[in-house]
Amino acid sequence: MTESSQVDPIRELLMTYNELNSSTITVLDEPPSALEFMRFVALNRPFVVRDFASDWQATSTWSLSHLKSTLSSRPVNIAVTPRGNADAPTTNDDGGMIFIKPWEEMQPFSEFVDYVAHQERDGRTTDEEVRYAQTRVYYPEPFSFEHQIENDNLRNEYSSLFCDVEKDISFARIALEQEPDAINLWIGNSHSVTSLHKDPYQNIYVQILGRKHFTLLPPLFHSCINEVPLPSATYARSPSNPSKLGIQLDTPPSQVPVATWDPDEPEQRTTEYSHLAQPVRVTLEKGDMLYLPALWYHKVGQSCGDDGVCVAVNYWYDMDFGGSFWPLCNFARNVTLHNDGRQKRSTQGSR
Repeated sequence: MTESSQVDPIRELLMTYNELNSSTITVLDEPPSALEFMRFVALNRPFVVRDFASDWQATSTWSLSHLKSTLSSRPVNIAVTPRGNADAPTTNDDGGMIFIKPWEEMQPFSEFVDYVAHQERDGRTTDEEVRYAQTRVYYPEPFSFEHQIENDNLRNEYSSLFCDVEKDISFARIALEQEPDAINLWIGNSHSVTSLHKDPYQNIYVQILGRKHFTLLPPLFHSCINEVPLPSATYARSPSNPSKLGIQLDTPPSQVPVATWDPDEPEQRTTEYSHLAQPVRVTLEKGDMLYLPALWYHKVGQSCGDDGVCVAVNYWYDMDFGGSFWPLCNFARNVTLHNDGRQKRSTQGSR
């Protein structure tokens, strides 16, 4: 066997990327120009701007009391889970893995945010539900262009707060020549965790209250995340016991391709390439901004300040599907899936 035939192209791809790109994030002291921003878009690399929103009305006035006085008892859509693990791989009652979505319900805003803050300050009991303002939309692989529906809750459900933030991010609007497809508000506490996933958007993320903790992985590292098709399910309240959230498989049955490897538990559910991943980790403080490039995998947690709530705003700009980036990311994914399938067939055939 020749030396060239022994080269693992996936391993070479990941090692080359690691050699040419830092595992630390670029930090800017001031917002980039449109041209500077476009260079980051072209490289598909994230960056942070510290104190980006220090002069926004939201960062100077928003607090628990301000949010309650503005929204009062207005009903809002919230996501509810038993452990803070919505839109995530989890274990079913029979021990099998599933992809679980949150139970959604309407609740007066003041009741919702008081619940979130009290849970953060007083500590969560084992059987206490975790609640947060729902904004995430899950995009299964392969992405379907006609089904890319955004929540856009800050310009709709929370429109009374919209005047306190920027209507767009000027350098992104100029560089990308478009308005944001969606502007989303997230409210929750430290008990919620967003599992590793990716979105087909250029995301500008601005922290208003508390802190957000991001773990990032480039799109080409699909071979590290152990994508598995899992049965899709939703948390649901039991008719006989509404205080209990159970698991209800979707009808008709469907499967969702999900990243099952967790960079914070790197020894579990690994692939042969997971050890090559070098996650980028960054924490956003109040007023900071993160540019999260399209298709980057990200896991998100948060911590709260004295108010007991974490609040953030993110601007979603549609990615450009032209050029080579989108096809190359799909190619990397398809090669990984083909390789995984071939290995499974080989293992089964040797039994």
